[in-house]
Amino acid sequence: MKPLTIHTCKLTDAQATALEAALIARSWKTRTVPYARFAFESDKCNIVFYESGKLVVQGKGTGDFVEFVLEPEILLQAKVGYETVLNPDLLLPRIGVDESGKGDFFGPLCIAGVYVNETVIKAWTEMGVRDSKNISSDKKIAELAEKIRTTPGCVTDTVVVGNEAYNRLYEKMKSVNTLLAWGHARVIENLMGKRYQMHPPPVKAISDQFAASKSVIKKALMKQGKEIQLVQRHKAEEDLAVAAASILARDGFVKGLAKLEHDYAQKFPKGASAAVDAAAKQFVTERGAENLQRVSKLHFRTALRAQGLPEPPKTEWRKR
Repeated sequence: MKPLTIHTCKLTDAQATALEAALIARSWKTRTVPYARFAFESDKCNIVFYESGKLVVQGKGTGDFVEFVLEPEILLQAKVGYETVLNPDLLLPRIGVDESGKGDFFGPLCIAGVYVNETVIKAWTEMGVRDSKNISSDKKIAELAEKIRTTPGCVTDTVVVGNEAYNRLYEKMKSVNTLLAWGHARVIENLMGKRYQMHPPPVKAISDQFAASKSVIKKALMKQGKEIQLVQRHKAEEDLAVAAASILARDGFVKGLAKLEHDYAQKFPKGASAAVDAAAKQFVTERGAENLQRVSKLHFRTALRAQGLPEPPKTEWRKR
C-alpha cells in the first residue's frame, strides 16, 4: 500500500492543546504559518493546526505520526488502515456519477459514471484517486482517467454534451439542474445496460445533490435506472466511486475544450472570469456572434457581454 503522505482532521480545543504539548515535549521545531494556531516540523513531516480547527499532517512520516502519536495519544481511536473494517460499506459494489464543465462558459458538459467493487477499490489504494477538484494538473487527470478505465472489473460510461446540443437542451429545459439530472440519469441508464460486465451487480448509485429536491434525478431516470437505489448527498465526491467519476468527467471536459481550441485556433480559458470575457469578445469579433453557440453555454451572462447586449438585472436569491 502506498505510504500515507497527508492526513487531515478536526480537533477540539482540548485535543489541540494536548497535541501542542506532545510536540513541544518531543522537541519539534515551531513554524509560522498564516491562519494557524500553531505549526511544527520534523525531518519527516510538517504539522499545522489552523484557527478553523483543522489539522493538517503532511510528509513522508505522516502515516507513522498518525498511527503512533495522533490516534493513540490525542484522538484515542484507531482509524488509519482500518477504514474498510470500520465501514464495510466502502467495499460495496456501486456506481458513482459526477459532472464537469457546469461552471465553465467555454467547452462541453461532461457527465461520467463509474462502477466499482471490492477488487477495484483495493486496486486503487495506490493510485491517488480523489475528487478531481483537488487535482490541478490536466496531465495528472488524464493519467488517472486512463488507469481508472483500464482497471480490471471497473465499468465506465461518459456522456459528453457538446455546446450546440447543450444550448438546445437548455432552451428546452430552461434549467441547469434539469439538464444535469437528464445527464446523470442517462449515464446511470447506460451503465445499467452494461450490468453483464459487473460482478457483483451494483447495490446503489451515488450522486452529488446539486438540486434542492432529490426528486430531480429520480424523475429523469429511465426504465433500467429505476431498478437501482439512488443515493444523493452533498460532498458525494468523498466516495471513491464518485471521485473516480469526477476524474473521468474532468478528463472529458478538458479534451473537449482542447478540441475546440484546435478547431478554432483560439485559447478558451476555463471557468468564468475577465479572461473568459476577453476570449468571448475576441471570438465574436473574429467568428461572429452566430457561432458563439458552437463553443460556449449561451445562458451565461458572458454571452451577452461578448455581443454587447444588455444584461438583465440580477435577482436576489431567497430561500423558499
